[in-house]
Amino acid sequence: MNRFAELLDRLVLTPSRNGKLTLLTDYFRSVEDPDRGLALAAITGDLNIAAVKPAMLRALVVERMDPVLFGYSYDYVGDLAETVSLVWPQPQGHIPNHVPTLAEVVGRLQAASRSDGPKVLARLLDDANISARFTIIKLVTGGLRIGVSARLAKQALADLGKVDVAEIEELWHGLTPPYTALFAWLEGRAEKPKSAALALFRPVMLSNAVDDNDLEKLNPADYAAEWKWDGIRVQAVCEGGVRRLYSRTGDDVSGAFPDLAAAMNFEATLDGELLVGDPREATGTFSDLQQRLNRKSVSPRIQQQYPAFMRCYDALQIDGEDLRALPFAERRKRLEAFVGTLDPSRFDLSPLVAFADWETLERLRQAPPHPIIEGVMLKRWDSPYLAGRPKGPWFKWKRDPHTIDAVLM
Repeated sequence: MNRFAELLDRLVLTPSRNGKLTLLTDYFRSVEDPDRGLALAAITGDLNIAAVKPAMLRALVVERMDPVLFGYSYDYVGDLAETVSLVWPQPQGHIPNHVPTLAEVVGRLQAASRSDGPKVLARLLDDANISARFTIIKLVTGGLRIGVSARLAKQALADLGKVDVAEIEELWHGLTPPYTALFAWLEGRAEKPKSAALALFRPVMLSNAVDDNDLEKLNPADYAAEWKWDGIRVQAVCEGGVRRLYSRTGDDVSGAFPDLAAAMNFEATLDGELLVGDPREATGTFSDLQQRLNRKSVSPRIQQQYPAFMRCYDALQIDGEDLRALPFAERRKRLEAFVGTLDPSRFDLSPLVAFADWETLERLRQAPPHPIIEGVMLKRWDSPYLAGRPKGPWFKWKRDPHTIDAVLM
């Protein structure tokens, strides 16, 4: 437990991405199973521990110290977890004779019932030092806030095993903590895990921004152009009746968009933009889309007022056939035929933009037909679908922002 607490402390104090990567990789290399796998799950948000309400934490503390003094302390520190970890009084005469492992802490918390949960948490805090207390409280309140994304943690795994991070991402949703088979493969002790899970995430292909001199080196005839829509990049996957809607980083957002998931009556993996409105009539703004984001539950009224739909860019697989190695021109042809079979109120096609030269496309880019278009995408007709951000196949050419330098009084 102390090793994990030390890792979190150091991650918080390390601003650089490469520094965080080194800390994570060293931890995964030096800590044994199952602690390192549970640490990974905690960092990526996949650790299943019943959340503790702030009110319950406060109640535990004020049983042990003056509530007014605690209030002053909380006002000064500003963070509940940090305040509790600092002021938690050690029971008189209590000398911990064993420092629990992360696996032991997680096991006790997961086994605790609703009624005995506060007592279990209190005993763990009694046995911990300040740093470990802070970590335990972060675990049970459900937010580490250490500046490490799930993607960065997966990159650390890739560095550990000297594999492409895309391999980790393709496996991820078929794995469960503490990931012993994953670590065994990364360390060369076992074969690559095989997942029987359906509707897995495929790592997305990303674009590079157009530099000032890029267009001079590119032949317009080699590229397709399409509008860049101001929504949320998503991947819709349906296999064997299992439906998943993923963000571009692989987070499952299906629960927030049940109306769109219900319309996924197909066997395919589609890449596109999540928008709201009716594609046959009008597309809502990003502000409208925000009404659907970050909600634990979505009421029928919200679904009706801001219906979700997907504007499709690409097809990664259709009817079990992996299309990613095919050139974009062929994938686009397959996509056009496939989207035509789907519910038009939930799925439509991102239109291609006809142009003969960069000057023509520049004029179109600066005066798009819809206000939520933020530029154009350039995609080589012969480009396969490659995970990550390869240089050359895809570019994004955003509209010039309207900015002003000012002092507001």
